Amino acid sequence: MNEIIREIEKEQLKETVSDFHVGDTVKVYGKIKEGNRERIQVFEGTVLKIQGGSSRATFTVRKVSNGVGVEKTWPMHSPNVEKVEVVRRGKVRRAKLYYLRDRVGKKAKVKELVK
Repeated sequence: MNEIIREIEKEQLKETVSDFHVGDTVKVYGKIKEGNRERIQVFEGTVLKIQGGSSRATFTVRKVSNGVGVEKTWPMHSPNVEKVEVVRRGKVRRAKLYYLRDRVGKKAKVKELVK
């Protein structure tokens, strides 16, 4: 049974997945369907977490819009995610950045990774 499930999931994987990590600021180009029209909407924010594996992998992006924190969880291999573009790399030392939810203003920034 597990073999069959793995084969089905393998077919659903994208060939190229953007290389980004927790703490990075990214632009997610998501397809939005309005009636019979389809357009692409950009969601820019900080990656809070990446979880799951294979075709079930998801990532959560957080941004502050009009003073209100907005979080969106995107499936990594979804056809509705056109592309993920890394704006800047973040320097973090943990896998989940839940502490950013409680912070406001400059405290909510993640240091930039300089190479």
